[in-house]
Amino acid sequence: MAVSISFVLLLAIVVAVLIRGGSVRLLHALACAAFGFFLASSGAGPYITRAMSGITGWISSF
Repeated sequence: MAVSISFVLLLAIVVAVLIRGGSVRLLHALACAAFGFFLASSGAGPYITRAMSGITGWISSF
């Protein structure tokens, strides 16, 4: 768990730098995808899933 959280934080920093730099290429996109997978496996995953389900349910109700 501690290694997973550390890796999530590292990837979060990488993604933030890439977004601020404005240059997203294939390797950068792979880093963003890896960040998503590791974030989903962290403790925040279920909360993010519930939030996204709520948002998509709210949008589909229109």
